[in-house]
Order: sequence, then structure tokens, then C-alpha cells
Amino acid sequence: MKKFLGFSLLLASSISLAQRPDPLKLVDPMIGTGPEGHTFPGATAPFGMVQLSPDTQIRPFKQSYKWAAGYRYEDTTILGFSHTHFSGAGHSDLGDVLLTPVSGDVPLEPGDPEKPHSGYRSRFTHANEHAEPGYYSVVLDDSRVHAELTASERVGVHRYTFPANTERHILMDLRSSIYNYPGKVLWSRIRIRKDGTVTGMRETRGWAPGRQLYFAMRFSAGMTGHALYNKEVDPPPYRGFKTPGTSPRDTQSIEGRGLEAVFDFAPSSSALIVKVALSPVSEQNAIENMDAEVPEFDFDRVRAATQKMWREELARVEFEADPATERSLYTALYHSLMAPSVSMDVNGDYRGPDNQVHRAQGFRFVSSLSLWDTYRAEQPLMTILEPERRTNDLVRSLLASADESPFGILPVWQFQGIETWCMIGYHAVPIIADAYMKGIRGYDAKAALDAMIASAAYGPYGNLDSYMKLGYVPVDHDDEAASKTVEYAFDDWTIARMAKAMGNTQVAATFAKRAANWRNSFNAADGFVEPRLENGEYRKPFDPAKAGAGSGFTEGNAWQYSWYQPQDEQGLIDLLGGKEKLVAKLDAMFDQKVDPAMYANVEDISGMIGQYIHGNEPSHHLAYLYMYAGAPLKTQARLKQIMETQYKPTPDGLVGNDDLGQMSAWFVFTSLGFYPVAPGSNEYVLGRPFVDRARIHLPNGRLLTIESANRSDGHDFVKDVQLNGRPLDRSYVTHEELMQGGVLKFVFSGEKEAEWSHRTLRAPFSESSGH
Repeated sequence: MKKFLGFSLLLASSISLAQRPDPLKLVDPMIGTGPEGHTFPGATAPFGMVQLSPDTQIRPFKQSYKWAAGYRYEDTTILGFSHTHFSGAGHSDLGDVLLTPVSGDVPLEPGDPEKPHSGYRSRFTHANEHAEPGYYSVVLDDSRVHAELTASERVGVHRYTFPANTERHILMDLRSSIYNYPGKVLWSRIRIRKDGTVTGMRETRGWAPGRQLYFAMRFSAGMTGHALYNKEVDPPPYRGFKTPGTSPRDTQSIEGRGLEAVFDFAPSSSALIVKVALSPVSEQNAIENMDAEVPEFDFDRVRAATQKMWREELARVEFEADPATERSLYTALYHSLMAPSVSMDVNGDYRGPDNQVHRAQGFRFVSSLSLWDTYRAEQPLMTILEPERRTNDLVRSLLASADESPFGILPVWQFQGIETWCMIGYHAVPIIADAYMKGIRGYDAKAALDAMIASAAYGPYGNLDSYMKLGYVPVDHDDEAASKTVEYAFDDWTIARMAKAMGNTQVAATFAKRAANWRNSFNAADGFVEPRLENGEYRKPFDPAKAGAGSGFTEGNAWQYSWYQPQDEQGLIDLLGGKEKLVAKLDAMFDQKVDPAMYANVEDISGMIGQYIHGNEPSHHLAYLYMYAGAPLKTQARLKQIMETQYKPTPDGLVGNDDLGQMSAWFVFTSLGFYPVAPGSNEYVLGRPFVDRARIHLPNGRLLTIESANRSDGHDFVKDVQLNGRPLDRSYVTHEELMQGGVLKFVFSGEKEAEWSHRTLRAPFSESSGH
């Protein structure tokens, strides 16, 4: 009987696996490519160095914001396909090594999108475009070429099918760059080696100053000719002596600041395959990356291997929901798994923040660190879904960067190893502390704590000198002072948490005191965090709705930042005068009548519900704060309002920049029914799920199931929450509980019947309450 039962269970499991839909078919890379999301539709591997994607417009720097990912869904022409892109960044760069296939005559300028055939750009339609994880294809109408893209971690692979009996050309434009401006390319090189391999490099002065990127390129067919051009608009007065060759067609190498190349191939009915490997270090390393990852010209093999990687990553969670929610969820999970991206060669070489070459020993160096965004939910999500080595690689990369930094501090906003100094805070600190508190410790913890302290004590950064002296950042000298004060205080709290767990009581006490500095910018007279002057007075006049230049806040205003003390929401409640006062303040924020036009000139304020701004990160935890005030019904209602208005499975389905996965991670967490309000606390605040069921295949081999019982229209509130069959009398779950696996069950009902939501529940961690 036992044998028969075991066979039945195995058969049922096999049937379930067979019936499970292919997760690749549930991802739509076009979500977020519309107005505000800044995502790209092209091909990349999970956490890969290469993001091979179409660029539809390259605008002058001050007009570039809308094209931060190179592609915008409403455009009707494609310039070509470049190999590096950010997914959802609010500022940008990259767009390296642009290639475009051309049949017939080859224009050297991109042309006007409103004037067909005026340049090398080509018209296209979405009807002839297809995107899925690891693969992208489009028909370029003007050149009549079917273009297909795929990528391994470090190699982009193109397959171009040209019309029969036409001359085939590949144009490479090293002038093209996202967020472009005259003089951005400091130097570049193209050379054709004896075996036909094309190698080169480009150094740019963009978001990351002095960033160098090297490439190697090979073709599946032999070249019948080539031409190398330097199209510098304003060449320097001294250009050296003339290199060998009398024309662009008989020189093998060229250097300069405005380089283009055209590679010619005979007509053929066979597709032309182009492999382009990248390296942050050298042309030779780029060649080695290609030889290691894509030794043959087998496009389908690369596509299959990368899509296998994506299936394994996406299968970490099985979502069951209505079709629209499933599509949004799997796409959100996909967008969450792109960064941090590998930024080292197969031999371990990488370029650090000192712009020198280093070698990673025993870890993978990763970059693309949008830390102001991703410490909130994207990286906490990785600690649940990904093997510990993924977080350990990140922490070791952060520590290596601190060691190699000329300033001796952890990264702020880094990509390809180079610091940009974008945004505020020292948010590498909570990422390390969150990992340590969760038991993820594959690194030198003492060195980690030392680096965290060094970052928090480096006075020249972000007016930390004044913060350490006064207990707040004065607005006299810093237009983001109020935001910095509260964000620094949270980072300080995470240092205290880690130091205490390590037994370093002196450091713990020092930073626990600093963690209370948020109070020094909180004006109890009106209940807002406000900019404060060096003399101790609050700056007058004060308007809590003022954002942007002169406000004292970072990409927000007092309505969002006054509730940013995740380490001590009970302290906020006490200052406001009780739980009812916090509920009233939050309601006033959500329900305010606001004309969005008043923020039209303030970057990244979008997705507004009153003064709640879901399109930017400072608001992301706010709906969960009702739980601290004993008002679960409010959290559940607000989350439903946000989910229904801020996400949808369409190109305009993200109301704000995805910010390298943070917007998407918020959606994943909220759909599961909980959220990490205070990374480092090891707690997740309960909300309500938006799926019927989710199965999380934890990296430790256990299974965590989220179940929604009786969820339907009219049953939007939580009647009961059970963990492994036991009712929960609190409004949070712990990381340890989740990682043990089991079943977290939410029972839904109407509002009046929602007994659990009417109970007095134990609140999540707050420093003031001692829990």
C-alpha cells in the first residue's frame, strides 16, 4: 500500500509539473517600456553583464530622461542594438557598442525619425516585434532585415536575416550613447585582427566618469570589405601622424572620439550571426569571455541555455492568480532578477572604483548598485529567493569596493565598478546588516562592520560632518537636508543592530544613539519632518507639499518623508500623540486633493494617490504603517488601491521608474502578503495577498506556500492569518519562520466579518517599544 501511495504521489507531482505553464510565456518584457518605467525589451541573462536591446532614440543629454533605457514603446524607428542598458533607472548612461544591419547603401548618420531613409535608423512595427526573457526579435522595415537577439552573461549574439541577393552590412557606431552630449566619448578604438576578430574600446565621461568598456566581435561569415571612420566634429589641433592606409577601406585600426565602422558581407540566404563579448578590463579578456561562453556561432544554443537559466530563476516562485496579475507578477520577478549584474570577466578580473584592475578571489564581483532603491525590497527579496552565495557575492563586492575606493567607503550608486555619487544615504550599510542578521555570513564580518562605520563617519560625504556634530543635516548648506537626516538615522540603526549581534557593545551604543537622530528633524508642533537650520530653528516658511529645488527633500516632500523612521514607528506614534493621530495623518496623505501639474517639473514624482507617490521609493512602506497603529483594515484597503491603480500588464504598466527592480520587488512582496518595512529587523509586516496561491521554492530546499482562502470581490479583508495551522496574534512574520517553509494562510471575508483585522495584534519591531 505504501509503494502504491508513493507512486500515486509521484504521478500526481509529475502531472502537476507537466501542467505548470512555462514561466517564460508569462513574462512580458514590454511592461514598463512605456512612459515612466524605463525598462528595456531586449535580451539578457539573469544578473548578466550584457543587456542587448534596441535603442529607438538617442537624444541630447537634457532631453534624455524619457529614453533612459534606450527604448520607448511609442517610438516608430530603431537606431540599432546596443549591448548595455539599465532596467528602470531614473538617470542613465550606457548604450555601448551600437550595431545595426543595413542592406544596400550605408548611411553613416542616424537620420531623422520623421524622415524615412534619411539615415541608418529603420522603421518598425510592434506587430513584427517579439520579446521574451533571453530573446528579442524585430523586422526592420526599411532595411528589410529580420533581427534576432540573445545573450549569455558576457556575450551578446545577433542573428540577422537579410533579403536575398542584397549586399549585407553591419554598421557599428561608437559615438552613440544613452544620455549623450558632445565630448562624452573621451577616447575609442577599433581594430581588425588578422583572424577577422574586431576588437576595441570606449572610454566615456558620463554618469560614471572615466568608464572604460572593451569589446570583441566575430562574424559567422568572412568579411568582403570594411571601412573605419573617425567622424569627430571638433577634432583636436594635434592628431599625430597619418596612420597607414589611404582611405577608410584600407586601414585596419583607428582611434579617436567619433568612430564608426562598416563591415561588408556577400549576399547569402543564410543568416549572419554576430557575437559581441564585453569586458571592463581589456580586449584580450573580451576575447576570452567569448571563447568561454559562446565558442561557436550557434544562436539557438545560446538562446536555449539562457532561457534555461531564466526558467530556473522564474520557477523559484509559482504564482496562481488571474491572468493579468500572473503576467504582471512574473514580469516583476523577471525585472527583479537583472541587477546587481556581474561586472567581471571569466578569469575574475574586474575594474574597481579606483579605475584599476583587480581580481576577485572566491566571489563574483557585481555592480549596477542602485542602493538607494534596492535596499528597501529588491535585495531583501533576494535573501528569500536566491541561494546565499548571491547575497554573499554582493556583500563581498561592496567590501572590495570600499577597500579599493580612494575614499575608503562603501558604494553609493555604482556601475561597472565606478562610483557615480548619485542619491543620498550610505545604503550599502543596511544591505550588509540585513544579510548578517539573517545569518548570511560568507564574508569577513569584522571587515564588513569596519567598512560600515567608515562610511558612516566619512565627514566630507553628504554633510556627515554636520550630521555627526549637530545630530541632523542643516538645510543652510544642503538642499536635501531633511531627507538625509532620516535616511542616515536608519542606516545608523542597522549598524547598531549588526554591532550588537556581533557583541560590539560600544559601537552598538554609539550608533543606537545616532539612530534616534530622526527626531531632531521632526517638528512635533505640526507633525512633520522639516528642514532645520544650523542655529537649531526650523526653516520658515514651511510647506509640507513643496518638493524639488529648495524643499530640503530628495525626490519628495514632507508628506512622504515624515514617516521615514522604519526602525521606530512607535516613536513616531508617541510624538504624534497616539495611534489615531498616525492613522489620521496617513489618511490625510492618501486622501489629499492634489493637482499633479504642481510637480510637473520635479523628477520622479509619479503614481500619485493624494500625496502618496508610488512612483518613487520613499512612499513604498507607507501603506504598511497602519499596521503599527493597529489598523489592518486600512493597510489592506490602501494596498488594494495601490495595486489596482499603479500596476498593469501593459507597456505603461509601471507608474514610475522600476529602479533596477525595486518597483517590481514591491509588487512581488505585496502580492505575497508581506513587506520588509525595516530591513535588518528580520521581520516582514503583514498586508494581504493578491494571489490565490504562491509556492516559493526556498534555496534551502524547503517549500513556503502562501494561500488565500475565500478571496473574491466583496471579500477583500483578512478574517484570519494562520502559520502552519496556528493562528497569528501579531501583524508580522519573521525571516526565520518564512525560511522554515510551511503554509502561510490568509482567510478573507467582508469588512465586518474580518475578525483578525479587528483584533489588537502585536505590532512589528520598533526601537521605542523594545520589540
